[in-house]
Amino acid sequence: MQELAGAGTLTAEEVAYQKWNKAFRICNDTVQLIVLTEVGPRILFFGFRGEHNEFHEIPEHAGKRADRTFRVYGGHRFWVSPEVERTYYPDNFPVSVRRQNDAVVFTAPPESAHPGTNLQKEVEIKLAGTGTHVCVTHRIYNLGKVPTELAPWALSVMAGHGKAILPLPPRAPVSADRLLPEGVLALWCYTDLADPRWKIGTKYIQLHQARNPASKYKEQMTGIYNPFGWGAYYRKGHLFVKKAKVERNAPYPDFGCNFEIYTDALSLELETLGPLRNLEPGQIAEHTEHWWLFKDIPAGEDEAWVDSVILPAVEAAQ
Repeated sequence: MQELAGAGTLTAEEVAYQKWNKAFRICNDTVQLIVLTEVGPRILFFGFRGEHNEFHEIPEHAGKRADRTFRVYGGHRFWVSPEVERTYYPDNFPVSVRRQNDAVVFTAPPESAHPGTNLQKEVEIKLAGTGTHVCVTHRIYNLGKVPTELAPWALSVMAGHGKAILPLPPRAPVSADRLLPEGVLALWCYTDLADPRWKIGTKYIQLHQARNPASKYKEQMTGIYNPFGWGAYYRKGHLFVKKAKVERNAPYPDFGCNFEIYTDALSLELETLGPLRNLEPGQIAEHTEHWWLFKDIPAGEDEAWVDSVILPAVEAAQ
C-alpha cells in the first residue's frame, strides 16, 4: 500500500475500489475522497467517514477501462465547454499521481486521438487536515500547435433524491440606474419550467431530483450567471456546498453561465464553469472549486428555509 504522509490526521493511500484495483483514498478525521486512477481522473466518492457517498455512482461502469467508449462513471468529472464532440473524449486510461506539498495531483494522458484536440487535463486535490473543506483545482494544458477556445467545466454528479439550490441575482424595484438586465437564465431544448421538479422563487432556484418524474422530458437543465459564486445540494440531512470565483464582466459559456444544474432519472449535476478564453499552445487554463459538507441540516422547501437554514451554512463555508 502506498501512503503519503499528511498533516494531523490527513492520509492519502492507494486502495482498491469497486471493481478497480487501483484508486486513491484521501481522508482526514471527518471526510474521505476516493479518486479513480485507472481511469479519469474522477473523484468517485466524497462523504463523511463511515457514511454514504454524496456522489452518484453507476454500478455497470465499475471496473471498465482502456477502451474508446465514453462513460459517465459518476462522481466529479472535468469537462471542456462548449459541449461539442471533444467534450466526450473518453477518460478511460490510467492517470499519473504525485504529491505536491499538501495536495495530491492527478494528471490524465494527452487527448491526442480523435475526438481529442491535444488537451491534457489535471486535477489537484487539497483536503484540509480537519473538517470537510476540499480545494479542487482543475487545469487544462494546450499541448497542440494551434489555439483553441474553451472554458473549464467542473461537474459534480450528486446522488439521487435531493435538490440543488442556486441563488438568483438580487431583486430591486425598477429605477433609472437599473434598466439593464441583471443576469441570464439559459434554457435547453428539454427545459420545461412547468415541470414540478423546478421551484423558481424570488431569491433562489431549486431543482429536485426524482427517480420517476411524471414529465414529458426526463432531463431538465438550466444555467445562470451567479454573482454570489455558490451552489448547494441538499439530501437526507446533508448539505454539499461548492464555491467558485466569479470573474465579473468575463465571457462565460452558454450565453454567460458560470453555474449550471442538470437532472435526469438517476442523479443531479451541480456544475461550475470558468470563463471562455482562447488558449494558445503551451498555455494553461485553471478553474478552482471549494467544497464543504454539513450534516444534521433540517429539511425544508420554501425560501424562508433557504434563508434561515441553508444560507448560514453557506456563509460558514470559508
